[in-house]
Amino acid sequence: MGIYLNPGNAQFEVSVNSELYVDKTELIEYTNSRIGKDRPLICSSRPRRFGKTMAVTMLSAYYSKGCHSEKLFAGLKISQNEFFKTHLNKYNVIFLDIQWMYGNALEEIKRNSSIKVVSYIQDQVIAELRQEYPRCVQDMDISLPAVLAKINALTNEQFIIIIDEWDCLFREDKNNEALQKEYINLLRGLFKGTPAGAFLKLAYITGILPIKKYGTQSALNNFREHTMVSPRQMAEYVGFTETEVKEICKAYNMPFKEMQRWYDGYYFDKVGHIYSPNSVIEALDSGEFGNYWSGTETYESLKMYIAMDFDGLRQLIVDMLGGQRCSIDVESFQNDVTSFHSADDVITLLVHMGYIAYDSKIKKVFIPNEEVRSAFVRAIRNAGWQWICRYGVSS
Repeated sequence: MGIYLNPGNAQFEVSVNSELYVDKTELIEYTNSRIGKDRPLICSSRPRRFGKTMAVTMLSAYYSKGCHSEKLFAGLKISQNEFFKTHLNKYNVIFLDIQWMYGNALEEIKRNSSIKVVSYIQDQVIAELRQEYPRCVQDMDISLPAVLAKINALTNEQFIIIIDEWDCLFREDKNNEALQKEYINLLRGLFKGTPAGAFLKLAYITGILPIKKYGTQSALNNFREHTMVSPRQMAEYVGFTETEVKEICKAYNMPFKEMQRWYDGYYFDKVGHIYSPNSVIEALDSGEFGNYWSGTETYESLKMYIAMDFDGLRQLIVDMLGGQRCSIDVESFQNDVTSFHSADDVITLLVHMGYIAYDSKIKKVFIPNEEVRSAFVRAIRNAGWQWICRYGVSS
């Protein structure tokens, strides 16, 4: 059991044993359905506080050879599936938390300026692979895709690759194009090409942004993408469903109507209303309804993006704060935080960040609930939009 190679199940065990745990293990039924199929590559992008990390730790606990998780999953929904044991703890899993690794890389760079972020990420994983496969991995090996291809060629071993916060470098170092291109080349080596097809059993990556576009093409166009614009089969696992929230409110004696007013608003055709998991849990924990997205990060992000001077952007936001649903084009967005060419691009980013909801049927956007609305009002007032009072927008 390693940090990156075949990690254990301790983090998911903490989630399952927490005071409030909502069973989302049927996601595993979908990921299992991609094993052995063409393009077993899944990218699930959703906002912060929408359960991304819980999902990846759950998948790692289920697939990893580094632990025994049958008892942990006993009684959970996936354990009732007839194929539950088929894939349970059967695979080599490589688990990467890119945000955590990026932070560690920056600390190393302070001590040794010759270190590069992408090289650091590869070196950390290769070191563990070298311990596990000493006959396959040499001291001079520096390319993670090449190492995995060599291990596969010599042993027929395959890998499941799980990446949390895959888009961290595009958000945290948004102007460093050289770093981003180097990182994309690493991902292409892991997920595209004939060697990758041989060593890769399944890939599941999650972040806030969809996969970066270059022009009209995705950098990794072989992934099945599930986003806040088009969640597809992942819709039920983006957040808490209305049925789940009703059951939670009943169990904790909280008024559902008020929970609905504060945290409802995201809506997907296949499952209906979706709630932000973090906000629901915070309300239950504190016994109070309020804005749990009002931290510094949320405020600064909103203030920065709504201050962009694109024609129609301010009016779109004011109209949505007044209860209107507004038409936008979500297709031109380049899936990063720098390539904005219109108000539609800014609004689309805010959809992916969870600050705005999108109705795919009518292709319109809207402010989802009272929690997000109050965060918007605070941000625009502090951005000098005093004139919004003329439109009757109040907190």
